[in-house]
Amino acid sequence: MRPFQLTRTLPEDATGAALRADVLHGLTRAPKSLPPKWFYDARGSELFEEITRLPDYYPTRAEREILAARAADIAAATRAHTLVELGSGSSEKTRLLLDALPAPLTYIPVDVSESALTGAADGLLADHPDLRVHALIADFTRVLELPEAPGPRLVAFLGGTIGNLLPAERAEFLTSVRKLMAPGDSLLIGTDLVKEESVLVRAYDDPTGVTAAFNKNVLDVIDRELDADFDPDDFDHVALWNREEEWIEMRLRARRDVVVKIPELDLVVPFAAGEELRTEISAKFREEGVRAELSAAGFVPGHWWTDAAGRFALSLATAG
Repeated sequence: MRPFQLTRTLPEDATGAALRADVLHGLTRAPKSLPPKWFYDARGSELFEEITRLPDYYPTRAEREILAARAADIAAATRAHTLVELGSGSSEKTRLLLDALPAPLTYIPVDVSESALTGAADGLLADHPDLRVHALIADFTRVLELPEAPGPRLVAFLGGTIGNLLPAERAEFLTSVRKLMAPGDSLLIGTDLVKEESVLVRAYDDPTGVTAAFNKNVLDVIDRELDADFDPDDFDHVALWNREEEWIEMRLRARRDVVVKIPELDLVVPFAAGEELRTEISAKFREEGVRAELSAAGFVPGHWWTDAAGRFALSLATAG
């Protein structure tokens, strides 16, 4: 196997087709909603990197703290010779795991962005010349087939991204991941934890407006890709804590009556003044809930680690 391989499992037009389907479905339902994956074009990714450096946005720093402290423990518990990362992005935090896992090591990053995969691979191979990388251009929320690689395997799903899935979607996702794994393989998941409402809301509604720009960027994506005429200035960024569901919701609230035209979909979308478009949920978790969801999907929950402040957790489970 060459040090770097890239396999495309998505058709060339898959991203555009998925965007069209999501926008058509999300903007013709009540209440209106869009999945958060459409935040992350080049500009959205830059804005999110800014968010991770904001004082009130703790998840990235908290997860990195756990990885720095526990990477050796994860390596010892899993004995993994292959690391699979779902939604790998820049693979920045992954370096802590790669440094701890034993050689020879294969890394399989999975992401929809070819540029993110190749950029991350170039950087990792410069620092780890013996690393084997087999990147997959794929949507991890769909049926996934992993390439052959040495076991045991460690599947990592970091960043609290699992919180962007609704409960039924999480159950389906975890079950599909379990089907990819063999006995002796492990799953490492990052989850943001339930905490004071004020702390959570500040993390998603910073006073400098970076998160607002990130939220509104989805409108720019639709304008650019689908020739729509959204004006981001017609909407306000809203972040609120849903106590019943225990998740943060990000929304865009129409400042006035708005009519948006989306020619690519032959669609006209009216918004009444005050009407909201939900762009993201970010579920927050409790240990007992995470363990229950993992068990229901066929995993055996094991280690549970948090940062020193108890804000974020990494949980390690094995394929049962």
